[in-house]
Amino acid sequence: MSENPPILLITALAATKIREVMDGQQVPSGYCLRVGVRGQAMGCSGVSYLMGFDVPKEGDMLLDVDGIPVVIDPRQSMFVMGMEIDWHEDSEQKGFVFNNPTKRVEN
Repeated sequence: MSENPPILLITALAATKIREVMDGQQVPSGYCLRVGVRGQAMGCSGVSYLMGFDVPKEGDMLLDVDGIPVVIDPRQSMFVMGMEIDWHEDSEQKGFVFNNPTKRVEN
């Protein structure tokens, strides 16, 4: 019997950066990392990924990804299914990178 792949992955480096943001911005207890998309018009391939801190809303999917509480609107779950959040940093830019099985988007 094969195990289902995780809904969302966060690399160790990205998890460290997320925790640094949570501590640095003093994110209140009860808030979670919300992961979602913008520009999700049906049939449109122009999707941008979003991350922010928010309280869970009724009906949200609540996940624990390496100790980070994550919420996803179930209507957007198909857009983030199997996605990996990573951190990229070089001499010109730094930020979170969303690795999707079908495309790569940086924010």
